[in-house]
Amino acid sequence: MFLTELTRLFQKCRTTGSVAITLKKYDGRTKPVPRKGHPESYEPADNKCLLRASDGKKKISTVVSTKEVIKFQMAYSNLLRAHMDGLKKKDKKSKSKKTKATQ
Repeated sequence: MFLTELTRLFQKCRTTGSVAITLKKYDGRTKPVPRKGHPESYEPADNKCLLRASDGKKKISTVVSTKEVIKFQMAYSNLLRAHMDGLKKKDKKSKSKKTKATQ
C-alpha cells in the first residue's frame, strides 16, 4: 500500500516539485519518553523501521517489521531506480569559472 502511494507521489512530482523521504528506527512508542523523575522501563519486542514520505501537501508513512525488511527493501529500491530519472545534472562549467576566479 505504501509503495503504490509512493509511486503516485513520484509520478505527480515528476515535472515539478520534490518528494522528501525519511527513514528511522521505530520502537513502537506513541508517547514521549518520560522524564528522569518517573523512570519507566520499556523494551520493544523487535526492531522496526518507520518510513515517511511527503511532497509538501500529502504525507504518507508505514512501519516495516524485521521480518519484512528484505522484501520491502528490494521493492523500495526498484521503485527508486524507476523514478530517479528526473534528477538534474550538475553544471560543470560553474566549477571551472570559480577556480579561475580564485586564482
